[in-house]
Amino acid sequence: MKVCIPTIDQQGLDDSVGEHFGRVPTYTIVDLETDDVTVIPNTSHHMGGQGDPPEIMAKEGVNAMICQGLGRRAISLFENLGIEVYIGASGTVRDAITMFQQGTLQKATLNSACGKHEFRDRHH
Repeated sequence: MKVCIPTIDQQGLDDSVGEHFGRVPTYTIVDLETDDVTVIPNTSHHMGGQGDPPEIMAKEGVNAMICQGLGRRAISLFENLGIEVYIGASGTVRDAITMFQQGTLQKATLNSACGKHEFRDRHH
């Protein structure tokens, strides 16, 4: 299983979880079966590139996105691509993975969308 965490640098497991998943400079992808860690740049339209972050994750074979929170539109995009989203992550990538493995993160639904992201989503 491959999980992805929005990150602010290229420090792998020691990097901090980025606050706004769509506008982070990097994504850290961890294969939980092999422990391989890959850091990729955010090449989405948010950062001057093309496409949405969920499309980037799908191309990388990601099964789950682990983040602090996100809006309804993003949750829908991930759902449509078959990628599960878990919210409530904080600290480092290592911390976020531990939270995920211990089952302490909430699975995101349209009803659990982050309110602070809703305003932005409506005005894009």
